[in-house]
Amino acid sequence: MPGPFAAFKWEALLSDWNVFAEGFGMTIAVSVLALLLALVLGIAFGMMGTEKSRLFRLVNRCYVELIQNTPLVIQIFFLYNGLPYIGIQLPIFWVGMLGIGVYHGAYAAEVVRAGILSVPKGQFEAAMAQGFSYRDTMRHIILPQAKRLAYPPLTNLAVNLIKNTSVMAMIAGGDLMYHADSWASANLYYGPAYVVTGLLYIAICFPLATYAKHLESKLEVSV
Repeated sequence: MPGPFAAFKWEALLSDWNVFAEGFGMTIAVSVLALLLALVLGIAFGMMGTEKSRLFRLVNRCYVELIQNTPLVIQIFFLYNGLPYIGIQLPIFWVGMLGIGVYHGAYAAEVVRAGILSVPKGQFEAAMAQGFSYRDTMRHIILPQAKRLAYPPLTNLAVNLIKNTSVMAMIAGGDLMYHADSWASANLYYGPAYVVTGLLYIAICFPLATYAKHLESKLEVSV
């Protein structure tokens, strides 16, 4: 019996490298768009979580608690199967991007909220005393200070987001994991398929994780 990493299996993988390249490209595209969505949601809901209005804080908690306390797989499943029932037909790519972005947006919201709350209240009060509006105070004074503390955890969040794109495989999303599973199951060459897939994920995630550690070190030194 040939082993799971037999030479002829690697030869087959090299001849079909375009299958993995296509999935790799799809994973990068989904990751970039989902990260942008997560950051937009994170900033919006993170700011809501620091508002004086109880309504805004309630909206923040409902979003964060609902998303963080349910698995991403279930959220993707309901988006994929539920949206058509309300007349919304989205390509699988956009279903995956939307689900992954909304899921990580809840975690980004907590990072942004913590960053804003870490800024001394005196900064806000001084800005208001100088005639700044609430919006201008947040934009020009509070958020620039908060982002320095938020960068490291947001970079780690990006790493987790990239890895979580693999859930698209359950809805035939065309991502790297889906292509690897499809190719491996067609010929039972699972060993090389998963080794290459793991290395491709490392190629994206390791630089980001290293950068996050660098940011954390800089933050510790400055504090």
